[in-house]
Amino acid sequence: MTSILRRTGLIGLVGVLLVALGLTAFERPAKAADPYTAYLMAHFTGESANGEQIYFATSTDGLRWTDLNSSLPVLTSSLGELGVRDPAIVRSPSGDRFYLIATDLRIASGKGWSVAQHDGSTSLVVWESTNLVTWSAPRLVNVAGGIADAGCAWAPEAIYDPATGDYIVYWATISPRNGVDKARVYYSRTRDFRTFSAAQIYIDRPGSQGIIDTQIIEIPGSVGGYRYIRASGDGQISVEGSNQILTGWTRLGDISHLGYTGAQVEGPILHQYNGRDEWGLWVDQYAAGRGYLPLTTTNPANPSVYRVRGTSEYALGASRKRHGSIIGITQAQLTALQARWGGPASAGTQRLQSANFADRYVRHSNFDVRIDPNVSPLADSQWRLVPGLADSSAVSFESSNFPGWYLRHSNYDFVLAKYDGSAAFRSDATFRRVAGLSDASAASFQSYNFPDRYIRHSNYLLRLDQITTATGRADATFRVTS
Repeated sequence: MTSILRRTGLIGLVGVLLVALGLTAFERPAKAADPYTAYLMAHFTGESANGEQIYFATSTDGLRWTDLNSSLPVLTSSLGELGVRDPAIVRSPSGDRFYLIATDLRIASGKGWSVAQHDGSTSLVVWESTNLVTWSAPRLVNVAGGIADAGCAWAPEAIYDPATGDYIVYWATISPRNGVDKARVYYSRTRDFRTFSAAQIYIDRPGSQGIIDTQIIEIPGSVGGYRYIRASGDGQISVEGSNQILTGWTRLGDISHLGYTGAQVEGPILHQYNGRDEWGLWVDQYAAGRGYLPLTTTNPANPSVYRVRGTSEYALGASRKRHGSIIGITQAQLTALQARWGGPASAGTQRLQSANFADRYVRHSNFDVRIDPNVSPLADSQWRLVPGLADSSAVSFESSNFPGWYLRHSNYDFVLAKYDGSAAFRSDATFRRVAGLSDASAASFQSYNFPDRYIRHSNYLLRLDQITTATGRADATFRVTS
Protein backbone atom coordinates (compact mmCIF):
# COMPACT_ATOMS: atom_id res chain seq x y z
CA MET A 1 0.00 0.00 0.00
CA THR A 2 2.83 2.40 0.85
CA SER A 3 4.51 1.82 -2.53
CA ILE A 4 1.17 2.33 -4.29
CA LEU A 5 0.67 5.61 -2.44
CA ARG A 6 4.16 6.70 -3.36
CA ARG A 7 3.54 5.92 -7.02
CA THR A 8 0.17 7.68 -6.89
CA GLY A 9 1.75 10.70 -5.28
CA LEU A 10 4.46 10.75 -7.92
CA ILE A 11 1.88 10.59 -10.71
CA GLY A 12 0.00 13.44 -9.07
CA LEU A 13 3.18 15.48 -8.79
CA VAL A 14 3.92 14.90 -12.49
CA GLY A 15 0.37 16.02 -13.29
CA VAL A 16 0.84 19.21 -11.30
CA LEU A 17 4.12 19.89 -13.08
CA LEU A 18 2.51 19.33 -16.50
CA VAL A 19 -0.25 21.77 -15.65
CA ALA A 20 2.31 24.29 -14.43
CA LEU A 21 4.16 23.97 -17.73
CA GLY A 22 0.95 24.39 -19.71
CA LEU A 23 0.93 20.77 -20.96
CA THR A 24 -1.80 18.18 -21.00
CA ALA A 25 -1.44 14.43 -21.33
CA PHE A 26 -1.90 14.91 -25.07
CA GLU A 27 0.59 17.78 -25.38
CA ARG A 28 3.73 16.27 -23.88
CA PRO A 29 6.88 17.05 -25.82
CA ALA A 30 8.34 14.30 -27.95
CA LYS A 31 10.89 12.16 -26.17
CA ALA A 32 14.48 12.74 -27.21
CA ALA A 33 14.54 9.19 -28.57
CA ASP A 34 11.60 9.76 -30.93
CA PRO A 35 13.03 9.87 -34.46
CA TYR A 36 12.31 12.72 -36.82
CA THR A 37 10.39 11.24 -39.74
CA ALA A 38 8.80 14.35 -41.28
CA TYR A 39 9.37 18.09 -41.68
CA LEU A 40 7.65 21.35 -40.82
CA MET A 41 8.17 24.53 -42.82
CA ALA A 42 7.14 27.95 -41.53
CA HIS A 43 7.00 30.68 -44.17
CA PHE A 44 5.13 33.70 -45.51
CA THR A 45 3.79 34.07 -49.05
CA GLY A 46 4.29 37.69 -50.17
CA GLU A 47 2.82 41.17 -50.06
CA SER A 48 -0.84 40.21 -50.49
CA ALA A 49 -3.56 41.18 -48.00
CA ASN A 50 -2.79 38.24 -45.67
CA GLY A 51 0.47 37.00 -47.20
CA GLU A 52 2.64 38.58 -44.51
CA GLN A 53 1.57 36.20 -41.75
CA ILE A 54 2.73 32.74 -40.62
CA TYR A 55 1.96 29.73 -42.83
CA PHE A 56 2.79 26.07 -42.13
CA ALA A 57 3.48 23.22 -44.54
CA THR A 58 4.54 19.65 -43.83
CA SER A 59 6.45 17.02 -45.77
CA THR A 60 7.44 13.40 -45.29
CA ASP A 61 10.45 13.53 -47.63
CA GLY A 62 11.61 17.15 -47.23
CA LEU A 63 10.95 17.91 -50.90
CA ARG A 64 7.20 17.61 -51.51
CA TRP A 65 5.13 19.89 -49.30
CA THR A 66 1.50 19.94 -48.20
CA ASP A 67 -0.03 23.21 -46.98
CA LEU A 68 -1.81 23.21 -43.65
CA ASN A 69 -4.98 25.17 -42.82
CA SER A 70 -6.22 25.19 -46.43
CA SER A 71 -3.22 27.33 -47.45
CA LEU A 72 -4.25 30.07 -44.99
CA PRO A 73 -2.20 31.55 -42.12
CA VAL A 74 -1.92 29.52 -38.93
CA LEU A 75 -0.65 32.48 -36.87
CA THR A 76 -1.34 36.17 -37.37
CA SER A 77 0.21 39.22 -35.74
CA SER A 78 -2.03 41.75 -34.02
CA LEU A 79 0.97 43.79 -32.83
CA GLY A 80 3.40 46.30 -34.22
CA GLU A 81 3.02 46.63 -37.98
CA LEU A 82 0.31 43.89 -38.09
CA GLY A 83 2.37 41.73 -40.41
CA VAL A 84 5.20 39.21 -40.09
CA ARG A 85 7.81 37.90 -42.51
CA ASP A 86 10.88 35.65 -42.48
CA PRO A 87 9.77 33.28 -39.69
CA ALA A 88 12.26 30.98 -37.97
CA ILE A 89 11.32 28.05 -35.71
CA VAL A 90 13.79 27.35 -32.91
CA ARG A 91 13.70 24.07 -30.96
CA SER A 92 15.06 23.98 -27.41
CA PRO A 93 17.98 21.54 -26.86
CA SER A 94 15.71 19.22 -24.85
CA GLY A 95 13.02 19.35 -27.54
CA ASP A 96 10.30 20.40 -25.12
CA ARG A 97 9.77 23.98 -26.30
CA PHE A 98 9.66 25.85 -29.58
CA TYR A 99 10.05 29.54 -30.33
CA LEU A 100 8.89 31.18 -33.53
CA ILE A 101 10.48 34.55 -34.28
CA ALA A 102 9.72 36.80 -37.23
CA THR A 103 10.25 40.23 -38.77
CA ASP A 104 7.66 42.82 -37.68
CA LEU A 105 6.82 44.16 -41.15
CA ARG A 106 3.83 44.59 -43.45
CA ILE A 107 4.68 46.01 -46.87
CA ALA A 108 1.06 45.37 -47.96
CA SER A 109 0.07 48.38 -45.83
CA GLY A 110 1.63 50.58 -48.52
CA LYS A 111 4.49 52.09 -46.50
CA GLY A 112 7.10 51.20 -49.15
CA TRP A 113 10.52 49.61 -48.91
CA SER A 114 12.55 52.76 -48.25
CA VAL A 115 10.50 53.69 -45.20
CA ALA A 116 10.51 50.06 -44.00
CA GLN A 117 14.32 49.90 -44.19
CA HIS A 118 15.18 53.25 -42.68
CA ASP A 119 12.24 54.05 -40.40
CA GLY A 120 10.69 50.66 -39.69
CA SER A 121 10.17 48.50 -36.64
CA THR A 122 13.20 47.64 -34.51
CA SER A 123 11.27 44.81 -32.84
CA LEU A 124 10.80 41.13 -33.54
CA VAL A 125 7.57 39.18 -33.07
CA VAL A 126 7.81 36.07 -30.87
CA TRP A 127 5.47 33.11 -30.25
CA GLU A 128 6.24 30.04 -28.18
CA SER A 129 4.83 26.53 -27.92
CA THR A 130 5.44 23.18 -26.23
CA ASN A 131 4.00 21.10 -29.06
CA LEU A 132 3.94 23.11 -32.35
CA VAL A 133 0.14 23.09 -32.19
CA THR A 134 -0.83 25.39 -29.32
CA TRP A 135 0.99 28.72 -29.51
CA SER A 136 1.15 31.65 -27.12
CA ALA A 137 -0.12 35.08 -28.04
CA PRO A 138 2.49 37.02 -30.02
CA ARG A 139 4.75 39.49 -28.23
CA LEU A 140 7.12 42.21 -29.43
CA VAL A 141 10.76 42.36 -28.32
CA ASN A 142 12.67 45.50 -29.22
CA VAL A 143 16.06 43.96 -29.98
CA ALA A 144 17.46 46.75 -32.16
CA GLY A 145 16.15 49.77 -30.28
CA GLY A 146 19.56 50.39 -28.69
CA ILE A 147 21.40 50.53 -32.03
CA ALA A 148 22.08 54.14 -33.01
CA ASP A 149 19.69 55.31 -35.75
CA ALA A 150 18.49 51.74 -36.37
CA GLY A 151 16.01 51.62 -39.25
CA CYS A 152 14.72 48.05 -38.96
CA ALA A 153 15.21 44.57 -37.50
CA TRP A 154 14.81 41.96 -40.22
CA ALA A 155 15.16 38.24 -40.88
CA PRO A 156 15.75 36.96 -37.33
CA GLU A 157 17.27 33.56 -36.59
CA ALA A 158 18.51 31.87 -33.43
CA ILE A 159 20.80 29.03 -32.43
CA TYR A 160 21.43 27.43 -29.06
CA ASP A 161 24.93 27.93 -27.65
CA PRO A 162 25.88 24.88 -25.55
CA ALA A 163 28.94 26.67 -24.17
CA THR A 164 26.81 29.28 -22.39
CA GLY A 165 23.43 27.54 -22.07
CA ASP A 166 21.50 30.28 -23.89
CA TYR A 167 20.44 31.26 -27.40
CA ILE A 168 22.20 33.60 -29.79
CA VAL A 169 19.52 35.54 -31.67
CA TYR A 170 20.76 37.37 -34.76
CA TRP A 171 19.12 39.61 -37.35
CA ALA A 172 19.88 42.38 -39.88
CA THR A 173 19.61 46.08 -39.06
CA ILE A 174 20.20 48.98 -41.43
CA SER A 175 21.95 51.84 -39.65
CA PRO A 176 24.92 54.19 -40.11
CA ARG A 177 28.23 52.94 -38.69
CA ASN A 178 31.71 54.24 -39.44
CA GLY A 179 30.20 56.58 -42.01
CA VAL A 180 28.42 53.82 -43.98
CA ASP A 181 24.65 53.30 -43.85
CA LYS A 182 23.93 49.65 -44.74
CA ALA A 183 22.60 46.34 -43.46
CA ARG A 184 24.71 44.51 -40.89
CA VAL A 185 23.96 41.45 -38.79
CA TYR A 186 23.68 42.02 -35.04
CA TYR A 187 23.15 39.55 -32.20
CA SER A 188 21.83 39.35 -28.64
CA ARG A 189 21.71 36.56 -26.08
CA THR A 190 18.58 35.27 -24.38
CA ARG A 191 17.46 32.32 -22.30
CA ASP A 192 13.70 32.85 -22.60
CA PHE A 193 13.10 35.04 -25.69
CA ARG A 194 11.77 37.71 -23.35
CA THR A 195 14.90 39.31 -21.92
CA PHE A 196 17.72 40.06 -24.34
CA SER A 197 21.25 41.35 -23.88
CA ALA A 198 22.27 44.57 -25.61
CA ALA A 199 22.69 44.17 -29.35
CA GLN A 200 26.25 43.73 -30.63
CA ILE A 201 27.66 43.71 -34.13
CA TYR A 202 28.06 40.18 -35.52
CA ILE A 203 28.77 40.35 -39.27
CA ASP A 204 29.91 43.45 -41.15
CA ARG A 205 31.04 43.01 -44.75
CA PRO A 206 33.80 45.34 -46.07
CA GLY A 207 33.00 48.68 -47.68
CA SER A 208 29.43 49.39 -48.71
CA GLN A 209 28.41 45.74 -49.06
CA GLY A 210 25.45 44.92 -46.82
CA ILE A 211 24.45 41.53 -45.45
CA ILE A 212 21.07 40.04 -44.51
CA ASP A 213 19.24 36.70 -44.28
CA THR A 214 21.94 34.81 -42.37
CA GLN A 215 21.06 31.29 -41.20
CA ILE A 216 23.34 28.93 -39.23
CA ILE A 217 23.10 25.15 -38.89
CA GLU A 218 25.08 22.90 -36.59
CA ILE A 219 26.69 19.94 -38.40
CA PRO A 220 26.91 16.77 -36.27
CA GLY A 221 30.35 15.24 -36.65
CA SER A 222 31.73 18.37 -38.34
CA VAL A 223 31.18 17.11 -41.89
CA GLY A 224 33.61 18.99 -44.13
CA GLY A 225 35.69 20.01 -41.12
CA TYR A 226 33.28 22.55 -39.65
CA ARG A 227 30.84 22.25 -36.77
CA TYR A 228 28.76 25.19 -38.01
CA ILE A 229 27.78 26.27 -41.51
CA ARG A 230 26.08 29.55 -42.31
CA ALA A 231 24.55 30.98 -45.48
CA SER A 232 23.95 34.70 -45.99
CA GLY A 233 22.78 37.16 -48.59
CA ASP A 234 25.61 39.61 -49.30
CA GLY A 235 25.41 40.12 -53.04
CA GLN A 236 25.80 36.36 -53.33
CA ILE A 237 24.40 33.51 -51.28
CA SER A 238 27.69 33.07 -49.45
CA VAL A 239 28.52 29.93 -47.47
CA GLU A 240 30.89 30.03 -44.49
CA GLY A 241 32.17 27.53 -41.92
CA SER A 242 33.40 27.72 -38.34
CA ASN A 243 33.86 25.60 -35.24
CA GLN A 244 32.43 28.36 -33.05
CA ILE A 245 29.20 30.32 -33.39
CA LEU A 246 30.45 33.87 -33.03
CA THR A 247 34.04 33.76 -34.30
CA GLY A 248 36.41 31.94 -36.61
CA TRP A 249 34.30 32.02 -39.76
CA THR A 250 35.89 31.12 -43.11
CA ARG A 251 34.29 31.86 -46.47
CA LEU A 252 33.81 28.58 -48.35
CA GLY A 253 32.21 29.86 -51.54
CA ASP A 254 28.81 30.72 -53.00
CA ILE A 255 26.26 29.36 -55.47
CA SER A 256 26.89 31.78 -58.34
CA HIS A 257 28.34 28.91 -60.42
CA LEU A 258 24.81 27.45 -60.40
CA GLY A 259 23.43 30.65 -61.87
CA TYR A 260 22.07 32.15 -58.66
CA THR A 261 23.35 35.33 -57.03
CA GLY A 262 21.78 37.77 -54.59
CA ALA A 263 20.09 39.42 -57.56
CA GLN A 264 17.97 36.31 -58.13
CA VAL A 265 17.59 34.60 -54.73
CA GLU A 266 17.46 35.39 -51.02
CA GLY A 267 16.27 33.93 -47.70
CA PRO A 268 18.43 30.78 -47.53
CA ILE A 269 17.18 27.86 -45.43
CA LEU A 270 19.68 25.27 -44.21
CA HIS A 271 18.52 21.93 -42.79
CA GLN A 272 19.56 18.30 -42.56
CA TYR A 273 17.45 15.54 -44.06
CA ASN A 274 16.19 13.06 -41.50
CA GLY A 275 18.31 9.98 -40.86
CA ARG A 276 20.98 10.59 -43.50
CA ASP A 277 24.07 12.65 -44.24
CA GLU A 278 22.38 14.98 -46.71
CA TRP A 279 21.57 18.64 -46.32
CA GLY A 280 19.28 21.08 -48.06
CA LEU A 281 19.92 24.71 -48.99
CA TRP A 282 16.63 26.29 -50.07
CA VAL A 283 16.71 29.72 -51.72
CA ASP A 284 13.77 32.05 -52.32
CA GLN A 285 13.53 33.01 -56.00
CA TYR A 286 12.14 36.43 -55.13
CA ALA A 287 13.20 38.14 -58.36
CA ALA A 288 11.20 35.67 -60.49
CA GLY A 289 8.35 35.42 -57.96
CA ARG A 290 8.59 31.63 -57.88
CA GLY A 291 9.21 30.96 -54.19
CA TYR A 292 11.68 28.38 -52.92
CA LEU A 293 14.14 26.28 -54.92
CA PRO A 294 15.93 23.33 -53.24
CA LEU A 295 19.63 22.59 -53.52
CA THR A 296 21.02 19.46 -51.85
CA THR A 297 24.47 18.20 -50.87
CA THR A 298 26.29 15.57 -48.85
CA ASN A 299 28.99 18.12 -47.93
CA PRO A 300 27.57 21.51 -46.95
CA ALA A 301 31.11 22.86 -46.48
CA ASN A 302 31.76 22.56 -50.24
CA PRO A 303 29.36 24.75 -52.26
CA SER A 304 30.85 23.49 -55.53
CA VAL A 305 29.07 20.13 -55.07
CA TYR A 306 25.61 21.53 -54.30
CA ARG A 307 22.99 20.17 -56.71
CA VAL A 308 19.89 22.02 -57.93
CA ARG A 309 16.85 19.78 -57.72
CA GLY A 310 14.78 19.51 -60.90
CA THR A 311 11.16 20.63 -61.00
CA SER A 312 9.99 17.01 -61.06
CA GLU A 313 11.84 16.26 -57.83
CA TYR A 314 10.01 18.67 -55.52
CA ALA A 315 6.58 20.25 -55.03
CA LEU A 316 5.83 23.38 -53.03
CA GLY A 317 2.11 22.86 -52.46
CA ALA A 318 -0.64 25.35 -53.25
CA SER A 319 0.87 28.50 -51.72
CA ARG A 320 4.02 30.38 -52.73
CA LYS A 321 6.64 29.75 -50.08
CA ARG A 322 8.96 32.58 -49.19
CA HIS A 323 11.72 33.15 -46.62
CA GLY A 324 11.15 30.79 -43.70
CA SER A 325 12.66 27.79 -41.93
CA ILE A 326 12.48 24.00 -41.85
CA ILE A 327 12.79 21.64 -38.88
CA GLY A 328 12.51 17.88 -38.53
CA ILE A 329 9.47 16.60 -36.62
CA THR A 330 8.28 13.26 -35.25
CA GLN A 331 5.38 11.24 -36.58
CA ALA A 332 3.37 12.20 -33.48
CA GLN A 333 4.01 15.87 -34.15
CA LEU A 334 3.03 15.49 -37.82
CA THR A 335 -0.21 13.76 -36.81
CA ALA A 336 -1.00 16.50 -34.27
CA LEU A 337 -0.33 19.27 -36.82
CA GLN A 338 -2.55 17.62 -39.42
CA ALA A 339 -5.30 17.03 -36.86
CA ARG A 340 -5.15 20.68 -35.78
CA TRP A 341 -4.92 22.42 -39.13
CA GLY A 342 -5.99 19.87 -41.68
CA GLY A 343 -4.47 19.42 -45.07
CA PRO A 344 -4.20 21.25 -48.35
CA ALA A 345 -6.76 23.41 -50.13
CA SER A 346 -7.83 20.35 -52.14
CA ALA A 347 -9.16 18.65 -48.98
CA GLY A 348 -12.74 17.33 -48.94
CA THR A 349 -15.67 19.71 -49.04
CA GLN A 350 -19.08 19.67 -47.36
CA ARG A 351 -22.57 21.05 -48.01
CA LEU A 352 -25.09 22.73 -45.70
CA GLN A 353 -28.53 21.23 -46.21
CA SER A 354 -31.56 23.12 -44.92
CA ALA A 355 -33.32 21.11 -42.19
CA ASN A 356 -36.82 22.32 -43.15
CA PHE A 357 -36.30 22.52 -46.94
CA ALA A 358 -34.35 19.31 -47.43
CA ASP A 359 -34.00 19.78 -51.20
CA ARG A 360 -32.16 23.09 -50.74
CA TYR A 361 -28.52 23.79 -49.90
CA VAL A 362 -26.56 26.90 -48.93
CA ARG A 363 -24.85 28.23 -52.05
CA HIS A 364 -23.32 31.43 -53.38
CA SER A 365 -24.66 33.07 -56.53
CA ASN A 366 -23.18 36.30 -57.87
CA PHE A 367 -21.52 36.62 -54.43
CA ASP A 368 -24.89 36.64 -52.67
CA VAL A 369 -25.74 33.63 -50.46
CA ARG A 370 -29.03 31.70 -50.45
CA ILE A 371 -30.50 28.20 -50.29
CA ASP A 372 -31.42 26.59 -53.61
CA PRO A 373 -32.40 23.16 -54.98
CA ASN A 374 -30.54 21.54 -57.86
CA VAL A 375 -27.49 23.75 -57.48
CA SER A 376 -25.48 24.16 -60.66
CA PRO A 377 -22.56 24.27 -60.70
CA LEU A 378 -22.45 22.00 -57.67
CA ALA A 379 -19.25 23.65 -56.43
CA ASP A 380 -21.25 26.79 -55.60
CA SER A 381 -22.74 24.79 -52.70
CA GLN A 382 -19.53 23.10 -51.56
CA TRP A 383 -17.63 24.58 -48.62
CA ARG A 384 -14.49 23.87 -46.69
CA LEU A 385 -15.23 24.03 -42.97
CA VAL A 386 -11.91 25.40 -41.71
CA PRO A 387 -10.81 26.57 -38.24
CA GLY A 388 -12.46 29.90 -37.51
CA LEU A 389 -10.49 32.88 -38.77
CA ALA A 390 -11.09 34.72 -35.48
CA ASP A 391 -11.20 31.69 -33.17
CA SER A 392 -9.72 28.34 -34.14
CA SER A 393 -12.21 26.50 -31.91
CA ALA A 394 -15.02 27.85 -34.10
CA VAL A 395 -15.52 27.47 -37.86
CA SER A 396 -15.33 29.52 -41.05
CA PHE A 397 -16.81 28.58 -44.43
CA GLU A 398 -14.40 28.84 -47.37
CA SER A 399 -15.77 28.49 -50.90
CA SER A 400 -14.45 25.41 -52.71
CA ASN A 401 -14.42 27.08 -56.13
CA PHE A 402 -13.30 30.50 -54.89
CA PRO A 403 -10.40 29.66 -52.53
CA GLY A 404 -9.74 32.54 -50.14
CA TRP A 405 -13.39 33.69 -50.32
CA TYR A 406 -15.60 33.17 -47.27
CA LEU A 407 -19.18 33.28 -46.07
CA ARG A 408 -19.37 36.63 -44.25
CA HIS A 409 -22.20 38.64 -42.72
CA SER A 410 -22.53 42.34 -43.49
CA ASN A 411 -25.38 44.37 -41.99
CA TYR A 412 -26.92 40.99 -41.02
CA ASP A 413 -27.00 39.92 -44.67
CA PHE A 414 -24.61 37.32 -46.09
CA VAL A 415 -22.15 37.64 -48.95
CA LEU A 416 -19.25 35.67 -50.36
CA ALA A 417 -16.26 37.93 -49.79
CA LYS A 418 -12.52 37.69 -50.36
CA TYR A 419 -10.52 37.55 -47.14
CA ASP A 420 -8.81 40.93 -46.66
CA GLY A 421 -6.75 40.07 -43.57
CA SER A 422 -8.63 42.43 -41.27
CA ALA A 423 -9.82 41.67 -37.76
CA ALA A 424 -13.35 42.76 -38.75
CA PHE A 425 -13.42 40.23 -41.58
CA ARG A 426 -12.19 37.43 -39.32
CA SER A 427 -14.92 38.15 -36.79
CA ASP A 428 -17.69 38.47 -39.40
CA ALA A 429 -16.65 35.16 -41.01
CA THR A 430 -16.41 33.10 -37.81
CA PHE A 431 -19.22 31.02 -36.27
CA ARG A 432 -19.63 28.64 -33.38
CA ARG A 433 -21.14 25.30 -34.32
CA VAL A 434 -23.82 24.28 -31.80
CA ALA A 435 -26.56 21.67 -31.61
CA GLY A 436 -29.34 22.37 -34.08
CA LEU A 437 -31.93 24.75 -32.61
CA SER A 438 -34.80 22.64 -33.98
CA ASP A 439 -33.03 19.27 -34.10
CA ALA A 440 -30.11 18.47 -31.81
CA SER A 441 -28.80 15.87 -34.27
CA ALA A 442 -28.23 18.65 -36.83
CA ALA A 443 -26.28 21.92 -36.43
CA SER A 444 -26.82 25.63 -36.00
CA PHE A 445 -24.18 28.32 -36.39
CA GLN A 446 -23.92 31.15 -33.88
CA SER A 447 -22.22 34.40 -34.87
CA TYR A 448 -18.81 34.92 -33.24
CA ASN A 449 -19.19 38.69 -32.86
CA PHE A 450 -23.00 38.81 -32.46
CA PRO A 451 -23.57 35.80 -30.19
CA ASP A 452 -27.33 36.52 -29.89
CA ARG A 453 -27.70 35.90 -33.65
CA TYR A 454 -27.53 32.78 -35.83
CA ILE A 455 -27.26 31.92 -39.52
CA ARG A 456 -30.77 31.35 -40.92
CA HIS A 457 -32.60 31.51 -44.23
CA SER A 458 -35.55 33.83 -44.82
CA ASN A 459 -37.31 33.80 -48.19
CA TYR A 460 -34.44 31.52 -49.20
CA LEU A 461 -31.83 34.22 -48.54
CA LEU A 462 -29.26 33.78 -45.78
CA ARG A 463 -29.43 36.22 -42.88
CA LEU A 464 -27.94 36.68 -39.42
CA ASP A 465 -30.92 36.95 -37.07
CA GLN A 466 -32.01 36.69 -33.49
CA ILE A 467 -34.06 33.50 -33.17
CA THR A 468 -37.27 33.75 -31.13
CA THR A 469 -39.81 31.49 -32.88
CA ALA A 470 -40.21 27.85 -33.90
CA THR A 471 -40.00 28.91 -37.55
CA GLY A 472 -36.76 30.76 -36.83
CA ARG A 473 -35.30 27.72 -35.09
CA ALA A 474 -36.14 25.54 -38.09
CA ASP A 475 -34.74 28.09 -40.52
CA ALA A 476 -31.51 28.23 -38.47
CA THR A 477 -30.90 24.47 -38.49
CA PHE A 478 -28.77 22.71 -41.09
CA ARG A 479 -27.32 19.31 -41.77
CA VAL A 480 -23.65 19.14 -42.68
CA THR A 481 -23.37 16.60 -45.49
CA SER A 482 -20.82 15.54 -48.04
